[in-house]
Amino acid sequence: MGKVTGFLEFQRLQEAAEDARSRVRHYREFVLALSDAQAAQQGARCMDCGIPFCQSGCPVNNIIPDWNDLVYRGHWQSALETLHSTNNFPEFTGRVCPAPCEAACTLNINADPVGIKSIEHAIIDKGWESGWVVPQPPARRTGKKVAVVGSGPAGLACAQQLARAGHDVTVFEKNDRIGGLLRYGIPDFKLEKQHIDRRIEQMQAEGVQFRPGVLVGDKGGDGVTDLSREKVSPSQLLEEFDAIALTGGAEQSRDLPVPGRQLRGVHFAMEFLPQQNRVVAGDEVGGQILATGKDVIVIGGGDTGSDCVGTSNRQGAKSVTQFELLPQPPASENKALTWPNWPYKLRSSSSHEEGCERDWAVATKAFVDDGKGNVRGLLAVRVDWTKDEATGQMKMSEVPDSEFELPAGLVLFAMGFVSPVEQVLVDFGVETDGRGNAKATTDGPGCYATSVAKVFAAGDMRRGQSLVVWAIREGRQCARAIDEFLMGESMLPR
Repeated sequence: MGKVTGFLEFQRLQEAAEDARSRVRHYREFVLALSDAQAAQQGARCMDCGIPFCQSGCPVNNIIPDWNDLVYRGHWQSALETLHSTNNFPEFTGRVCPAPCEAACTLNINADPVGIKSIEHAIIDKGWESGWVVPQPPARRTGKKVAVVGSGPAGLACAQQLARAGHDVTVFEKNDRIGGLLRYGIPDFKLEKQHIDRRIEQMQAEGVQFRPGVLVGDKGGDGVTDLSREKVSPSQLLEEFDAIALTGGAEQSRDLPVPGRQLRGVHFAMEFLPQQNRVVAGDEVGGQILATGKDVIVIGGGDTGSDCVGTSNRQGAKSVTQFELLPQPPASENKALTWPNWPYKLRSSSSHEEGCERDWAVATKAFVDDGKGNVRGLLAVRVDWTKDEATGQMKMSEVPDSEFELPAGLVLFAMGFVSPVEQVLVDFGVETDGRGNAKATTDGPGCYATSVAKVFAAGDMRRGQSLVVWAIREGRQCARAIDEFLMGESMLPR
């Protein structure tokens, strides 16, 4: 808790941000961390609520009331230690997490919740600036070797925990830089890559070895960024390592097989976004997909779609329109029914503030050819959603005579991801669930273990498309399961 009466005395303070008209001219982060005084005041708003629903609402179970109180009292280094005890990478979650903890905040019942995410952001930024984030090498080495396949948040969290337990950890990444979807899926204006780079340096000092540009298995997925220079077979890893963690992201994009899909200018979001990230990193990308001067249509209303909107505006798009198949959510939730759960309501991102037309309950019928094999338009139709009384399921039907056409020089699919790269699981012979994810439990004996001996799975590879914070949680828990498998017991936290 913070100050007993703080929630009555102080209003929630949003983090300051650069004006939308100026920030679209660059790819740098534009959200500013709270000052020490501002963070202390926001920490003071944390109530003595008795049951910290924020903590259970957080996938990594951050000890939020404790570090809110520590910030309020000026004990910043202790706040950082408390934050790091449950979250390896708060600089990632403090920037890109949707903050389910805030939705679960007790104050959120009838007021603005505590600005938990902004306080987390302030703690970790101050920690790096003050030199408090240092390597934590193990006191002893076990001699056990673990391979981590995939270097996104799940893989990095798993690798760091295992290295601190004394194991020799090697992280394999198919792309040319470490970071997975943190590196090539999230735009720099939301997460600058220096945050990943300094964690890599810390982990190397802790004994983790990184092997970028190495594809594990026979081939990558269709439409999936693959910058590998060499291949390693699953049999090689099984022979060389005592345990293997499969922690790749959900990269297999959902397709839209309608007439005109083959036209030039129709792409997956995950073909478009990684290219711009590579350009920002200084790479030369031949034939880059660009929104410059084009009417851009983004199909899909989630975070990936929002990232496409922000990137298109920065590239100088003529117009940006975002479609969502589902109806428009309500502007606000009924807290009496939803709290402390994550509510269904309309959400607008910083990218929408920068310029975007949004439309809901729209289905794509076809893409229109310009006569030269390029897309020049999109044919859409409005849809109604009704509940089937027999099954309870929502069913979609087209609204008669509602077809319309919009100009389009670039169409981006941001409709979610159907599975991780299937070939990796096939090559390892891992049993999958009905959605194509690795089949493994999260609790009890043998948790995170797959059907193949000494092969474990965590993050998107096991649970499907999800949040960075969920990936960190599963990576940490998977590390403990592997440590227990190798040593018979584990002192790593769950």
